[in-house]
Formats: sequence, C-alpha cells, structure tokens
Amino acid sequence: MGCFTFVKALMVMFNLLICLAGICVATVGIWATVYENSFMNILPPFNDKIWSHVNVGIFCICIGAVMTWLGMIGCCGAQKESKCLLIMFFSIVLIICIAEVAAAVVTLVYSSYAEIFLRLWAIPGLKEQYGKNQIFTNLWNSTMTTLQCCGFNNYTDFSGSYYYMQNGELYPPACCLGLELFPCDEDNADYSRVMGCFKRIVKNTKMNVNIVGGIAAGVTAIELAAMGVAMYLYCYLDKKET
Repeated sequence: MGCFTFVKALMVMFNLLICLAGICVATVGIWATVYENSFMNILPPFNDKIWSHVNVGIFCICIGAVMTWLGMIGCCGAQKESKCLLIMFFSIVLIICIAEVAAAVVTLVYSSYAEIFLRLWAIPGLKEQYGKNQIFTNLWNSTMTTLQCCGFNNYTDFSGSYYYMQNGELYPPACCLGLELFPCDEDNADYSRVMGCFKRIVKNTKMNVNIVGGIAAGVTAIELAAMGVAMYLYCYLDKKET
C-alpha cells in the first residue's frame, strides 16, 4: 500500500508539472497572437506565402491546451484512482511517443532541405530588409554579434543590398575585423573572412550534439516513466477490483 501511495503522489506531482508547462506554452501563444504583427515582421520573405497560412499563436495555444488537458487527465486519474483516465493517459502519451519517433525519422531524412529553406528566408531578407526593417535588423545584429558571424553564407550576402547601398557600399560591422583602423568595405570584409552564420550554427550544433541528444533522451525517459507509472496504477487498481 505504501508503494502505491508513493507512486500515486508521484503521478499527481508529475502531471501538475505538465499542466504548468501547458499553461506557459499557452501564454506564449496568447502573446504571439496579441503581438502578431511584430512577430511576423521577423520573417518578411514568407509573410505572403507560407506564414500567411500558419498562425503560430493559435498553434502554441492548442499545444498548451493539450498539455494542460493531458496533465489534468493524469492527475485526476491518479487522485480519483480511475482506470479509465489512467489508460487514456497511457494511450495519449504512447501516441505522442510514436509521433516523436516519426518526426525524428522525418527530420533525419529531410535535414538536407533545412539549408535550402533557411537560405530562401535569410538571403532575400538580408538583401531587402536589413537596415530597413528595424526588427529584422536587430534580430540579425544580435545573431551576428552573439555567434561572431556575418550574413548567412558570408559578407557577400550584403553585396548590393539596401544596407550596402545606403551606407556608402559598406558592410555591417560584424563582417569585418579591425574596424578601428579600416572601414568595413569589400577589401576588409574579404580579408577578415568572418564565417557565415549558418556555418557557425552548424559548427556549434555539432559541438553540442551530445547535449541535444541528452535532452531528447531525457524527454523520452520521462515519457516512458509516465507511461510506466500510469500502467502500474492501472494494473494495481485492476487487481484490487478482482
């Protein structure tokens, strides 16, 4: 009986955390919906295409609502000792696990298309929006400063751009070294050889692949543990009835 009580309390606490996480995700979704115009300005090349059919705020609200609902099912199932709710919780988590495995497989298969997708977003934006759209400019300035990179591929992404033409054919400061001595013109940018942001991201990702894998393994372990706890409670209650 002591073991059952402990597992029951563990199930309740775990699902309360899921509810809290769901509320947080839903809050982010509400924020994205309220400030939709500012959020969508970050992705100008796709505003009239892909993102016109995708509402990120509503998506986050839906995910948050599902997480909150799932947490309530697990919490109520454990607290009320309901076999129906417990098996429902187990089935939903099992479906989520299968969906995650399928998503991981699809990601591995189509990972080669990630560069193409990002290139379609980044390069037109750098040509047309950098220096003109303040939100887009701040986003890229922050990225280039933090990662110590320049453009998507390199400094040539800014050649002939709005920023380049409006600033006397100069490149952003992040594209050059030794700015205190020389302006960031083509010669200085070519000499500096600052790495493109996509290459820097790929390099950093490879360096931190163990951390990413550990997080994924941790999430999977939590889901399997939740399924195990739910099934234990279900079997205990089933045996108790017989």
